[in-house]
Amino acid sequence: MSHDIDDPRYPVQKSDASWRAQLDPTQYQVARHGATERAFTGKYWDHWADGSYHCIGCGQELFKSDEKFDAGCGWPSWWKEVEPGRIERLEDLSHGMRRVEVRCANCGSHLGHVFDDGPEPTGERYCINSASVDFTPKG
Repeated sequence: MSHDIDDPRYPVQKSDASWRAQLDPTQYQVARHGATERAFTGKYWDHWADGSYHCIGCGQELFKSDEKFDAGCGWPSWWKEVEPGRIERLEDLSHGMRRVEVRCANCGSHLGHVFDDGPEPTGERYCINSASVDFTPKG
């Protein structure tokens, strides 16, 4: 998987030193280098409070709790992003598979992958690393 996260097309640009200072080691490896948390270990996989989930890198709102569902996969899952254009999709041919990687369209942080086995109305499952998002309670 290519991780050209310092691509100038992303509006938010930071030095590697800035990313390292902002993020904890797990967040840095996941968001900036495409690592993946182990299933059932992230803080949001079984989190059901009302609110919104924001990119760990730039704070952009990505998902709402209303669209979150239990996919049984061990990662937090949503059936849609908060608004079209917030999330970038890229082909990922790593690990001998063909998948669709998802990144924050504002800063390029790796979020996870999107699959076509989710619930209606979209039929999609955004499978997201907890380390890539922060939760803000409603209200």
